[in-house]
Amino acid sequence: MTYRLFYAPDNASLMVRMTLEELQQPYETQLVDRAVGGQKHPDYLQHNPVGKIPTLLIDNEPVFETAAILLHLAERHNAMAPAPADPARAPFLKWLFFVSNTLHADFRLLVYPHKHTSEAGYADLQRGAEQRMAHAFSILDDAAREWSGREDAPTIIDYYLVTMMRWCALYPSKDQTWFNIAAYPTLNALAKSIETRPAVHAAIQAEGLNETPFSLPDYADPPEGTAI
Repeated sequence: MTYRLFYAPDNASLMVRMTLEELQQPYETQLVDRAVGGQKHPDYLQHNPVGKIPTLLIDNEPVFETAAILLHLAERHNAMAPAPADPARAPFLKWLFFVSNTLHADFRLLVYPHKHTSEAGYADLQRGAEQRMAHAFSILDDAAREWSGREDAPTIIDYYLVTMMRWCALYPSKDQTWFNIAAYPTLNALAKSIETRPAVHAAIQAEGLNETPFSLPDYADPPEGTAI
C-alpha cells in the first residue's frame, strides 16, 4: 500500500501525519500552499472537491474528511482504535465524532467567522463558539477514560484532540483568554504525554513546531508552506 498526504503546516493534516508516524507507515507528502490558494487549485480539487485540507491518497484513491481518514487508517492497521467487535468501539466512536462534529466545527466558526456571518455578527458568533468549546473541553476532560489509550498506545482521538487544544491556544490570537489548558488536568496530562512520542518529534521537524506543541504551544515556523 502507498500513502500520499496532501498537507499544509499546522493544518488538520498534522493529525494525519502524526497518525501515520505512530503507525510507522511510510508515506509521501505533497504541500498544498495556502498562501496561493492551493486548496482551491483545480489539480487539488480533483482529489478533494470540498477544497479543504487534508486529503490522503491510499493506493492513488483519495480519502478526505479528517475523522474519516483517521478512522480508516486505524482500521487498516488494526491499531489506535477499538476493533469493530470490541465493546469499547461504540463509546470510542461517539467521542471521535463529538470531537469532529462539535469541537472542530465550532473551531471553524471561531477562526473563520467571515464564512458564516456578516462583520457585525463576528463577535457574537465567536463568543458563542468559545463558550460551547469550553464546555466541550470540560466534558472531554471528565470522559477521557472512555476513549484515551494507554500512555504507550495513544488513539486517533488523542492525536485529534491535542491538535485541537494547540489551535485553541493560538488561533485566532494568542491573546485569547477563554482557553487555558491547565484548566483541564486530564487533557493537560495527555498533551504532555503525547509530546514525548516519536511521531510528534517527526511532526515537529517536518512542520516547524515548537518542542511543546500541545502543552505550551507557539506558532509554527514551517520549512515550506504557510500555517493556519
